[in-house]
Amino acid sequence: MLIALAVIFVLAYAAIALEHPIGINKSASALLGAGLLWTIYATATGDHVLVGRQLDESVASTAQIVFFLIGAMTIVEVIDAHDGFEVITSRIGTTSQAKLMWLVGFVAFFLSSILDNLTTTIVMISLIQRLIARREDRLLFASLVVIAANAGGAWTVIGDVTTTMLWIGGQISPLKIMGAVLLPSLINLLVPLAFISLSLKGKTISAPPKDNGLLAVNRFERNLMFCLGLGVLIAVPAFKTVTHLPPFMGVLLGLGIVWLVGEIVHRDKDEHVRRPLSLAHALTRIDMGSIVFFVGILLAVASLEHTGLLSMLAKWLDATLGRQDVIVVVLGLLSAVIDNVPLVAATMGMYDLAHYPPDSFLWEFIAYCAGTGGSILIIGSAAGVAAMGLEKIEFFWYARRIAVPALAGYLAGAVVYVAQHAWLH
Repeated sequence: MLIALAVIFVLAYAAIALEHPIGINKSASALLGAGLLWTIYATATGDHVLVGRQLDESVASTAQIVFFLIGAMTIVEVIDAHDGFEVITSRIGTTSQAKLMWLVGFVAFFLSSILDNLTTTIVMISLIQRLIARREDRLLFASLVVIAANAGGAWTVIGDVTTTMLWIGGQISPLKIMGAVLLPSLINLLVPLAFISLSLKGKTISAPPKDNGLLAVNRFERNLMFCLGLGVLIAVPAFKTVTHLPPFMGVLLGLGIVWLVGEIVHRDKDEHVRRPLSLAHALTRIDMGSIVFFVGILLAVASLEHTGLLSMLAKWLDATLGRQDVIVVVLGLLSAVIDNVPLVAATMGMYDLAHYPPDSFLWEFIAYCAGTGGSILIIGSAAGVAAMGLEKIEFFWYARRIAVPALAGYLAGAVVYVAQHAWLH
């Protein structure tokens, strides 16, 4: 049984990693893998009560992450529908490509820590498309946005789905992860940013023609929904600390507040004007394919956890590599090829909280490595895949131009984290 489960999981993994070459959506591969794994496990075990209880536990933990993502993504869609991100984009006015590169990098880095890396990538690439006409120039900026968004998402519990998973699972806490991973994440950005910006020295921006279309909202409504939406997302960690309820409850509460305010603000408008601004319409615009993928891959990994395969893998890594920091660095490098969501889910099953308590070296280093290692290749993160689709970035172009600076930043940040942890502890 264990061999069959391992083979199916590896095949599902390969299909997810090769989503674009084989032309099969990774959500389909994840769901098929999860279904087959649990079917084989239930059939081979024969203890239907035990398997049913384990499946209930896995569905409950998966649902918390899914509800959180749905709520957060919907709030961001509402902000975008009100053109709320114009509050940020309207303040960028430099004509130097090198200066713009640094500005875009830092905006993406800190915006990702508040929102998430996928949303930040979409917003920042939309910004770049408004500011830069030449596609060749936009490719470099889009690639830098991927690195900055992944680095920014690694040091907060709401910036990346992997840190959210670790937070919900009890492995990390909001303030501790910020203090521990902020500097390594910043180094992860600065190294490739300095390298790429050198090639842009002296170049100026060729701006596309501006769209002077009328907005469907006034300035007050735009600023209100921008501040309210971001305020709700930022308040989620505080909500969990005060109430001790799961984060998804804070997001759902915030979602209700945003929905109520939106209904009140737009209640006197005509239906054709009000509908695109409503939260109900925003729900139709969120990426449900990604949500389904998370469900499939998390349930697939959960089956391996319950069968004991992940604990066996942990023992093998410990025996083969020995050093815990080397093991985590290797896992981060793997996330450049394989999606970091299943990798983090696997490590959560490999190492238990009894031996590795919350906010320990292992969990914080995993948050950094899994969050930033995906930047090394364009297919290694949700942000990279989004940029690949938005700007039609070719895999080998990214590997040739960006992979080495991104790898240098990743390793530099890892060294900084290890040194920082050794110094502080």
